[in-house]
Amino acid sequence: MRGRVTIADYMARGLITLPPQMEINRAMVVLVDSRISGAPVLGPSGELVGVLSKKDCLRAALNSSYHREWGGLVADYMTREVETLDSDLELVQAAERFLASPHRRFPVMSDGRLVGQISRADVLRGLLENW
Repeated sequence: MRGRVTIADYMARGLITLPPQMEINRAMVVLVDSRISGAPVLGPSGELVGVLSKKDCLRAALNSSYHREWGGLVADYMTREVETLDSDLELVQAAERFLASPHRRFPVMSDGRLVGQISRADVLRGLLENW
């Protein structure tokens, strides 16, 4: 493996993000149309306040079927306690975090700001390219 390889070298940077005040049904359309399994939720100052996944959306859809009406905001259904990785984390350490976690992707932070997202596939690609 070459020198210090970090997740910043392999993370996705152009992310689709959602505001917490967006209607949940609109957010579902964004996820489905974009063919992504989830998106970071950013507050008014750009701070990471949660993540909305398709699983969260299924919960909202099931809830609406019980009540016979759509309703609610992203903030009502998003996961608030989000595990993140730091952009300067080495690729091998990121692989270890994935193995110890059920998550398929992590938001990537630098100096307290969201700078990207890293997936299992990104880490695997990085390991293959640097092995």
